[in-house]
Amino acid sequence: MVNITKLYCGVDQPADNLRYGHGHGSPKSASERRPIVVWNVTRTCNLKCVHCYSDSFAQKYPGELTHEQAVANIDDVAAFKVPALLFSGGEPLVRPDTLELMEYATKKGLRVTLSTNGTMIDETIAARLKQIGATYVGISLDGIGPTNDHFRGVTGAFDKAVRGFRNCTAVGQKVGLRLTLTRRNCMDLHQIFDFIEAEGVQRACFYHLVYSGRGSAADELKPVEVRKAMDIIFERTMSFHKRGLTKEILTVDNHADNVYLYLKLRELNPEFAEQVYQLMKWNGGGANSSGIGISNIDTQGNVHPDQFWQMATLGNVKERPFSEIWSDNSNPLLAGLRNRLPLLKGRCGVCRYKEICGGSFRVRALQVYGDPWAEDPACYLSDEEIGVATTPVT
Repeated sequence: MVNITKLYCGVDQPADNLRYGHGHGSPKSASERRPIVVWNVTRTCNLKCVHCYSDSFAQKYPGELTHEQAVANIDDVAAFKVPALLFSGGEPLVRPDTLELMEYATKKGLRVTLSTNGTMIDETIAARLKQIGATYVGISLDGIGPTNDHFRGVTGAFDKAVRGFRNCTAVGQKVGLRLTLTRRNCMDLHQIFDFIEAEGVQRACFYHLVYSGRGSAADELKPVEVRKAMDIIFERTMSFHKRGLTKEILTVDNHADNVYLYLKLRELNPEFAEQVYQLMKWNGGGANSSGIGISNIDTQGNVHPDQFWQMATLGNVKERPFSEIWSDNSNPLLAGLRNRLPLLKGRCGVCRYKEICGGSFRVRALQVYGDPWAEDPACYLSDEEIGVATTPVT
């Protein structure tokens, strides 16, 4: 994650200790962090989103962790002292015992978050989430009105998600918005920021597309479109800051954003830009993400480097605890991810900014080129900007 509010506006944020090495409890280096665990507790979903990385539908899927296996997994990750356990899906609230598992996890001392489409959050569930002690509820909203409904494949999904936002806000539950940037919804970006302000949404994560599940490269923005979207995100985040509105705005799954943000800051305030560069350098970008700072346990108990890398399994929690699987550097992929900079090829290998981008998102390289160490095909920076050659942005 790239925290735009922190890096572009200079506003301290709650997770600065983990993300940038500032604050109480900071690890010595980003590479020593325990991973945030994204846990797909079910594949079943009540919607059918066009970009769903788990290719979920409204049906039962055999082999998902039993309640007892799920509890054992919580015990293990709690003892492993992961910084957060994110309940995801499918739609996690479809699983009957999700709230019970979340409550158990908070009682074990875990920081628990929920990733949901929001359509099932009625007043009762919102109150329960607040009572459980959920740190954060992230609701996916991929456009305004019909844009979101088309994206979700279900008419009325937008109105139900809005109800979910409002029900969380009404009980004082921290709630945020999650959006994946694609050609289908980039035209709604200003309206999304208007929505964030009007509804009192406290946090927003803008994801770059990953070609996994039903996510298709055909929906990806062109480099000039990505840059335009990033400019809007920067502009609107700064507007929030200048008007005293407390919002945390982040981008996710493309650490080229670090470089683009740094280049922008260097034009505006060179001294501040260099301070920000040092924060980015400590973080390491993609070099300390998949396989280090982020992990995934899927619905079957399989462990992956991240939630989009389901084609590579490191082990299964039904057979071996997550903590043991994650600590085993004998796996060649895991070992490579934990020292990836020397392995990078193509533009990523020669990029002058790889110490702050870290090769960005390795699974995209694998999905396009069949090689996890190839260049990230979603880099939207020009060759000239990264020190390779002079070519125009197209």
